[in-house]
Amino acid sequence: MTKLNLQWSNQYSEALEHLPTVDSKELALMIAEAADDRKADNIVLLNVEKLSYVADYFVIVTGFSQPQLRAISTSIEDKIEEKFQRLPVRVEGKTDGNWILHDYGDVIAHIFLPEAREFYNLEAFWGGAEKIIYNSEYQSQNQN
Repeated sequence: MTKLNLQWSNQYSEALEHLPTVDSKELALMIAEAADDRKADNIVLLNVEKLSYVADYFVIVTGFSQPQLRAISTSIEDKIEEKFQRLPVRVEGKTDGNWILHDYGDVIAHIFLPEAREFYNLEAFWGGAEKIIYNSEYQSQNQN
């Protein structure tokens, strides 16, 4: 491991230590709800906590244009900050436009254009993960 990697790793760990404690499934569901608010499609939560040390959940969503990806991204940031007083540790791809990633430590949100989602196919890569298909009905059923 290089010195630069060690520095980044230490900064990342320090940033995570100062985050408010939130149940990772609750955080993943709130991210999904925020994406749904901006008409994201094919919203999937993958529980990867038994398969990876990187995160507990991946939230994978599809948007159909670069402006919609940015709107979904902003919705997620705003809703998570409002509800849990948390900002992402890292955001990647906001200017590139075909895949935006929000890293909240224990939950990572992936916002894809359809062709990028198909190309990277995270659901197949993490095929052993528990898969939750999110939609408005799922959310209303689980709030009762």
